[in-house]
Amino acid sequence: MTLGHAPGASDTPDAARRALRGLVMASTVRIHRADVGYALDEPATFLGSGFFVAPSWVLTCAHVARGGEGGGIVVVYESAPGLGMSAVPGTVVATLPDGPAPESGNWPAPDLALVRLSEPVDHECVYVSERPAAYFGEGKVLYAGWTVVEGRLQFLDGPLSVQGTIGGWSTDVQMRLGENDLPHGVSGGPVIDPERGEVIGVLKSRSRHARGGTSTGLEQLRTLPVPPDAPRAERDDLYQAVFHAHDRYHRDRQRHPDGRRHTWVDVQSQLGARPGRTLTPDERVQLLGRLADLPPPASTRSLLDILDSLPDFQTPLPLPAPRAWRDGLGALYECARGDGALDLVLDYAVRAMAAERPFVTPSTPEAEEALWDWAWQAAQRLGVRHRRSLAAQRINGFLSGRPAVAAAPGTGRPGGRADRDQGRAAQPCVLLELVQRHWEPDRCDWSVCVVAPGGEAVRLEEAERAPLAGLPAPLAVPLAEAFRRCDEPGRPALLQVALPHSLLGLDVDDWRLRPDEPPLGVLRPVVLRCSDRDQLPEDDEAASYGADRLDIDEERRARWRWLHAHRAKAEVLDCDEGLRKPVPPVEQLRGLSHGTVPVLCRWGDHRYEDDAAALARIVRGGFGVALWRRPRGRPEAVCGEFHRGSFDEIAGPASAYRLPDVVHALRSRLRSGRPDAFWADGIALLYDDPHQPLPGTGDLLEAP
Repeated sequence: MTLGHAPGASDTPDAARRALRGLVMASTVRIHRADVGYALDEPATFLGSGFFVAPSWVLTCAHVARGGEGGGIVVVYESAPGLGMSAVPGTVVATLPDGPAPESGNWPAPDLALVRLSEPVDHECVYVSERPAAYFGEGKVLYAGWTVVEGRLQFLDGPLSVQGTIGGWSTDVQMRLGENDLPHGVSGGPVIDPERGEVIGVLKSRSRHARGGTSTGLEQLRTLPVPPDAPRAERDDLYQAVFHAHDRYHRDRQRHPDGRRHTWVDVQSQLGARPGRTLTPDERVQLLGRLADLPPPASTRSLLDILDSLPDFQTPLPLPAPRAWRDGLGALYECARGDGALDLVLDYAVRAMAAERPFVTPSTPEAEEALWDWAWQAAQRLGVRHRRSLAAQRINGFLSGRPAVAAAPGTGRPGGRADRDQGRAAQPCVLLELVQRHWEPDRCDWSVCVVAPGGEAVRLEEAERAPLAGLPAPLAVPLAEAFRRCDEPGRPALLQVALPHSLLGLDVDDWRLRPDEPPLGVLRPVVLRCSDRDQLPEDDEAASYGADRLDIDEERRARWRWLHAHRAKAEVLDCDEGLRKPVPPVEQLRGLSHGTVPVLCRWGDHRYEDDAAALARIVRGGFGVALWRRPRGRPEAVCGEFHRGSFDEIAGPASAYRLPDVVHALRSRLRSGRPDAFWADGIALLYDDPHQPLPGTGDLLEAP
């Protein structure tokens, strides 16, 4: 992929291109038929190439994706050198054009397909240009893909020359490429602008009678179907969901302080890219990330109206028309003259901040404020007149009013105490209690109870000295009986799992009572309780805890009552922009508002304290509701989506009564392969009602 440089020139351009090649390799995947099995390097099942366009989304050609049977394929990838090839199933959820494969001939343009992964995996994503490929002009591009060489699947890349277009003014314009061979299998791979370090197209076809082939610009994805009804959530519009996730991913990757890998923004900076001749690559990715935190434009028409309202914006809009906030930003680049289009960019950002919303989420006001902070900081490069104009636009946006923040979809039942009276409080629940044997830490005693709405507990079965590693096998029968006694049609009973603080990391929600059943957390709400909160070890920072025990017990009850009468707010305690930080001391935790739900992001990173100590500190601080996630990927994996998702899902319901159902719904969406829920992989919910003491205060029930 290296294009070389003049003799005697600095090695920086070559270093940047080598880093770019590494990012492209990590993002480019192989598409196989669903019957690939364990033979990942078997050419017989190989269909073509593709690339990760956003977390859990692969873009390829329709003729590649539809080369398998049905809508199922397997994506094979290697996220970093030396890690080996991995495979993950995927489903083709959209093709352009839509419809069955043609009976003969080539698949018609634009020949694109989006594949949704069926499970969360850690992987690199390409950076997709917000600038249409039609603006690229002439010059060199790079390509990447997979092919069969001497009976083996091999990664292939190299340069191509741009030799014109096919399609004229039509929306399915293609770029003609030449001066290199495109072997079978590279279709679906990325086409890269080597000067700006961004992906601009997808390899569509190879020429039969000459070297080269054609590519499709990624702006053709704007023609994906628009939902017939106004979207109620980002996931309702496929195009917006994919590219909002793309922009947030690159923003979060860039500001991750613990990252050890080159980012696309790093490479773009080394290449000297300057989008619109006005933004640095870092400024651009921060702006796009903030725009992606907002709900999308209400419609394409509303976005075009915003562009038309900008002073001095006169560039004809390309086809297809801009659809997302990033598309509008890309259109502004063509207005750049001299020092660039910073004034236009800032006007656009402030108009986006005040635009009509198809929906709002609990994080929308914070996203608007973050966008304003970015715009105001960037405006310091302009004159006082323009800064005054931006401030006036912001004030006008406030005066125009804001729609009330609605509950997130799926959590919108009314809250408050009536929610409890009419909901789960009128239904019995199941209580599983595990007591770790301190002299045999690999064994536990357990009991299964049915807890009536009034709090009376009836023990069904108990056992002693059960191996922890052997759970849940001995629990399958008693739990099934308990569920049968409590479940109602369409409303599975809540499972409370009481554990000592040292076992709160136990993945009970992943247990399967029968091999052919989904995990427990998918079948029903599963929450955790701390069974030894009155015997937690104290640290030096909580020396006064014993003297304040009664105060903290009352504080715990007050927090619970407040959370179940008002909307909650998430507070990430152990992570600052992706960097692990210690959980605050108990006295500082007690100073948090009663509406706070602590969230732990960096579970498994024991730089300051282990997980049990962090959770014990939260419990000692008087909190009965907390959320954390057990890590599945590498430590440097970005966590911005987890922060954002936790904030919205916790603040969505009108009260904390709905949080067990919210977590249950997230696990169900995760199980069904919904990428919008992949951030919730491994989450656990502490939901420990201080008004409902455990039977025997942590000891097994005595026989009746």
